[in-house]
Amino acid sequence: MHSTPSQPLLKAVLWDMDGTLVDTEPYWIAAERALVEAHGGTWTHEQAMQLVGQALLHGAAVLQDAGVRLEAREIVNTLSAQVMEQVRNEVPWRPGARELLDDLHQAGIRCALVTMSEHPLASVVVESLPKPYFEFMVTGDTVSNGKPHPEAYLTAVERLRLDDPALTIHHCVALEDSVPGATAAIASGVVTVGIPHQVPLPEDPRMTTWDTLVGRTAADVGRLVDARFTAANLLEGAN
Repeated sequence: MHSTPSQPLLKAVLWDMDGTLVDTEPYWIAAERALVEAHGGTWTHEQAMQLVGQALLHGAAVLQDAGVRLEAREIVNTLSAQVMEQVRNEVPWRPGARELLDDLHQAGIRCALVTMSEHPLASVVVESLPKPYFEFMVTGDTVSNGKPHPEAYLTAVERLRLDDPALTIHHCVALEDSVPGATAAIASGVVTVGIPHQVPLPEDPRMTTWDTLVGRTAADVGRLVDARFTAANLLEGAN
């Protein structure tokens, strides 16, 4: 199988949001600390880092263990409301993210948002973009199993396939900054790129690591998919 300008092997890019597209982690950490301290507890940076990339209900359980005397749903709603307020004041875009989004858009590559944030917050971020870059969103409140489970990514691929039955996981690339997110993407089978931000990502032969999205283009992403198909063809030839 060969890539041509009219039929690129890369068909879709699946974007994580918090820490990859936008730098909202400081907003979440501040909201978590304020909530824990309001209930008489303490919240350390190390505790906050353990929640990066995790499903919100998982985080709510950790906050309950830290002394927050609220139901899990109320914790999620409280944190999300505070983060949304901050995002409405200023969207903290990650370096290079919007430029890569625009290049993918110009190249005709489909994009979807795959985030553990819930729909209201994700909508605020997406609506602040100048163009409809994202075809759809898979959010934390629309899946049964949050990251690091692969459900969110598998759901995104199935939605993409509704309009393109020939699309497979091998035509898709996921961009992630956290261990739970990268674990979910790898487990789904999509080509995975890790862009470490708040927490380091362990080396993994199943994942490509980029220091930043600055200067990255649709062609760079496409080469990762080309490499997977080349490797698959070599394996078929050896059998």
